[in-house]
Amino acid sequence: MIKMEIAKLLLEAGAVTLSPDKPYTFASGIKSPIYTDNRILMSFPSSRKKVVKAYIDAIKKEGFDPDVIAGVAVAGIPWAAWIAHDMDKPMIFVRKAEKDHGKQNLIEGKFKIGDKAVLIEDHISSGGSTIAAAKSLRDANLHLEGCVAISTYSMKSADSAFEDAKLKLHTLTDFNSLIDVAVKNNTIKKSEQELVLSWAKNPSGWKS
Repeated sequence: MIKMEIAKLLLEAGAVTLSPDKPYTFASGIKSPIYTDNRILMSFPSSRKKVVKAYIDAIKKEGFDPDVIAGVAVAGIPWAAWIAHDMDKPMIFVRKAEKDHGKQNLIEGKFKIGDKAVLIEDHISSGGSTIAAAKSLRDANLHLEGCVAISTYSMKSADSAFEDAKLKLHTLTDFNSLIDVAVKNNTIKKSEQELVLSWAKNPSGWKS
């Protein structure tokens, strides 16, 4: 199952780490038993190739037929570049904010009005930055087919945000798969599984 395979790859590379006893603190102040940094995968060619293939398989599985591959700055850019290369497609990327100099571009790269695009993200937390990037593409009159990301924390608030934005999301793995694999490979104890899983249901109110 691809979700379990990608989860195993992320955990083995150290892109996902778990610490229920000593939770991580996000910039928002939220305490979390999990931390994800998929940028680490850039340094592992074998894993990187597997993830790129999984991205492309997902794009095809969803029936997307993009004219252009769009990356979300910053972490989505390398994945979009590798995917665009392997699919022989043009690539663009979306900044978080317009440049304050030059042409003040929000979207970098060449595209045509009406082009079909797939948005590439590395990880979904709240989904806010991804949805903002989607809005920028739509405002530029691109037809956004959907978004593909490596992983997600499977927060209900994020799921609702994507639904409200009418943005189809496909992730290569998800929170439950990551935790299942973490228990199987003894990254966390079986007794900690429910505690960690409860975090995604109520991150701001979670207690370790």
